[in-house]
This record gives sequence, C-alpha cells and structure tokens, in this order.
Amino acid sequence: MVTIAPSILSANLWEFGKQIEQMMTLGVDTFHIDVMDRHFVPNLGYSQEIVKVLKKNSTAICDVHLMVEHPEAMIMDFINAGADYLTIHAESTVHPYRALQMIQEQGVKVGLALNPGTSLASVKELLPLVDRLLIMTVNPGFGGQSFLESQLAKIAEAKALREEFGYTYDIEVDGGINDKTASSCIKAGAEVLVSGSYLFHHSNWQEALLQLQE
Repeated sequence: MVTIAPSILSANLWEFGKQIEQMMTLGVDTFHIDVMDRHFVPNLGYSQEIVKVLKKNSTAICDVHLMVEHPEAMIMDFINAGADYLTIHAESTVHPYRALQMIQEQGVKVGLALNPGTSLASVKELLPLVDRLLIMTVNPGFGGQSFLESQLAKIAEAKALREEFGYTYDIEVDGGINDKTASSCIKAGAEVLVSGSYLFHHSNWQEALLQLQE
C-alpha cells in the first residue's frame, strides 16, 4: 500500500487545523513538513512549532524534511517537538554520517534526502543508517514545480540497491506528484508519495487521494 504524505507547504494557513482534520478523516495519517532557511533553498518554511501543534492536537505522523544548512543545529529542536521521521539532505552538511547518527541515537526514524543532481553512489556509506530515502523530483524550495522525469531512474536504482544489499529504507518521492506522475514513481519503486499543490488544490480530496494511490 502506498502512503500519501500531504505536504503542508500547500495547506491554507487560515484553515490549517480544519484541513488537517479533514485529511485524517479521509485516512491520511502522515504529513510532510518542509523546513527551509533561505540559505540551503531560496525560501522560508516552518519551525518546530508546527510539529508541536500537530502532535498536541492530532495523532498525525510528522515527516519532517530539513532543507537547511547545518541541520545538526536543528535536529534536537525537531526531535523534542515530536518529529517521527527526520530527514536531512546529504548536501547540507560536511558531516552527514554524524548528523544521521544524531537522529538515530534519539530513537527517531532517520531520513536522507537527495537533490536531483546527487547520485546514490555518492551516499552509499550512509544508506545502512537510513529508514527513509527521499528522492527529490524537483529542485527543492518551492511547491508547484514540474516533475523531473530523469529521477525515475534514481528511484529504480534505490530499489535495486535495497534488494541487493538488504537495506531497510522505504523510498519516498517529493516534487511534482500528481495523478499522472504518481504511477510512474510507484512502478519505479516509490512507497511514500509527497503531494502538495495537486492534493490541497484539488476540488475533491478523496478523489485525489484515490487517484494517487491507484
């Protein structure tokens, strides 16, 4: 079963709580939370406070994606806020192994994200630590971008490596996910689909969720 993780970057902040409740009523249990610092990516995103709000007021699984430079400085803030998955970018720190260990030592699920220009070969030493491998199918930083077809090969490669070496990560895809691109990602090996603009801007959320899963 494919997990759909709505990206709250596309939620309506005025009706945020109501929209989360509506999504959960439709069977959604995981929400993707983008944290951005205007340095690693050219945009600003959420702080740990949004995680605290979600954990206090719902049973949501918080899939936190740190698109920030020097993520080590924020890791404990988001763990203390209640992050269930904490994902850092391989490109965001000169010590990614140490950063992943920090997350693992706190009993939180370890996530590793790769930009479109980053190869799996360049992070092979990190993969044994990873619970969730996030393949970016757009350049990170903004919602509503077009899907990069070139990343399908990376998704398939991630699946093949997992089978070959016995890794335990699930494969997550983020960027340009809609009813047309979702099927290609699933066929390539994706198990978690992050969808923002397509899902939140759809006129019928139940229909949109079904289209992504199918």
